[in-house]
Amino acid sequence: MRLPKGKTFFLLALLCLSGTLYSQRGLLRNPVLAGFYPDPSICRAGDDYYLINSSFAYFPGLPIFHSRDLLNWEQIGHVLDRPEQLPLDGAGVSRGLFAPSIHYHNGKFYVVCTLIDKLGNFVVTATDPRGPWSNPVPLPKVDGIDPSIFFDDNGKSYIVYNSIPPDNKSLWNGHRTIRMREWNAATYEVSDKETILINGGTDTSRHPVWIEGPHIYQKDGYYYLLCAEGGTGYNHSSVIFRSKSVAGPYASFESNPIMTQRDLDPARPNPVTTTGHADFVETPSGEWWAVFLACRPYEGDHYNTGRETFMAPVTWNNGWPAMIPAGETVKYRYPINVNGKKTKAQFNNNFTFTDRFRDTVLNKRYVFLRTPSEKWYSSGKGALAVKLRPETCGGKSNPSFIGFRQPHLNGDASVQLQFHTTKENQKAGLLVFQNEKHYYFLGVTKQNNQPFIGLYKGGETDTLLTGVTLLPKATNCYLKIEARQHTYAFYFSMDGKRWQLLADNIDAKYLSTKTAGGFTGCLYAMYATSSGVPSQNTAVFKQFTCTSRDKTY
Repeated sequence: MRLPKGKTFFLLALLCLSGTLYSQRGLLRNPVLAGFYPDPSICRAGDDYYLINSSFAYFPGLPIFHSRDLLNWEQIGHVLDRPEQLPLDGAGVSRGLFAPSIHYHNGKFYVVCTLIDKLGNFVVTATDPRGPWSNPVPLPKVDGIDPSIFFDDNGKSYIVYNSIPPDNKSLWNGHRTIRMREWNAATYEVSDKETILINGGTDTSRHPVWIEGPHIYQKDGYYYLLCAEGGTGYNHSSVIFRSKSVAGPYASFESNPIMTQRDLDPARPNPVTTTGHADFVETPSGEWWAVFLACRPYEGDHYNTGRETFMAPVTWNNGWPAMIPAGETVKYRYPINVNGKKTKAQFNNNFTFTDRFRDTVLNKRYVFLRTPSEKWYSSGKGALAVKLRPETCGGKSNPSFIGFRQPHLNGDASVQLQFHTTKENQKAGLLVFQNEKHYYFLGVTKQNNQPFIGLYKGGETDTLLTGVTLLPKATNCYLKIEARQHTYAFYFSMDGKRWQLLADNIDAKYLSTKTAGGFTGCLYAMYATSSGVPSQNTAVFKQFTCTSRDKTY
């Protein structure tokens, strides 16, 4: 039967409103969260999915994302967004918050995590994942890292985690255990009894290293224990065990690992490496998907974007899950059922993010380096005003630093800056930042009593690489950093249209994880400092733009 055009339009509109029309196949594009979004954990509450990541020494802590279809993700906030929840002063960039895990049970959301060097393991809860989340409740008996909660069908609950070898006696370098304690979700009490589920890893005769990142699932009468193994570098992998009892013994799958890329040719085109630290989720229709961390390196296993969040389908064969079969590469695209409702903010694919600071509240994508102890910025009416303070990005306190994750190896970030100073110790501009000793800073300052734009290389001290003197009355300029995989280029402009190259072919490997170390990725950051001297000066950023141009898309 052929409907008249008017009735056809009405029917289509009705289907759109009901959601029926949105049931279609789409393409999931990896990474689903591009840039520094490591250690993903996921849960489902009804038809809604929630995903969180490690954030280390950045504040707010633990970004949280929402999706209705596993394809379109929206950041809805951070789990730890109040200073009293997250003391980070003195933490190195790769310390702070390690490997969180998120769970939904009986109308409540739970996040369990580790605050290294300070609180240790803790749990926070919320009835709405957008917050507010509770203050952390410490779990001192849980002595280890990578904690995860398991709610058994019989009503009991447990915390499973990575810990030291039995009697703290390592039989080989990287020897670790997976342990479990019963936990009362109502009182937060942890049992005195500790059970070792895995001692060493999948095959102790081969001395496996760093069994960690555990999650337990129930399916078809079995308890499945998913772990990472091999360390969080190139040899990373995901492995699976199962048992008829939650306390074990757990048998290792004979075809472990169920995901790794370490056996593939490193010279393959557009490689995805370092795959591991996964978590599973089941859809209402019975499909299973995995979120996991992976990296996109350029030459020699260098990457500046850090460990990113990827996804892949999970199938079940003969009672065991399968992810990425041995010898196969992680795909940049997977077919997936979608509802067709795209989010406004993109976290994958090629995109342009522009902020003109019209709102008084900062965009959720921005982060500070450590926890602010005072309000040193203000936003709104087209301007972001940032106070110059003595703190620097090379220290371990909270500098005037507002960061945005570098999403791809190819792209750029730019700012419009209004800034005037008469002192050489005062600087404001744009950073590309890996850690306290590895960054490049394109900043405006004063040199020889003239406005000056300089490019500085961060190390034990800042080193001026090059610079240019501006006209005496210049107070407004534009700064841009362009990423080209293994190099960066630095530009400036006086009108935002005609860009002048300040420095080209600057070594990007200096900011790669392989060179700089640690667990994070690069951030572009609006930054201002008075270099150890108190100041009343302010830098004003009128616009921030980040554009990605990744060739895999």
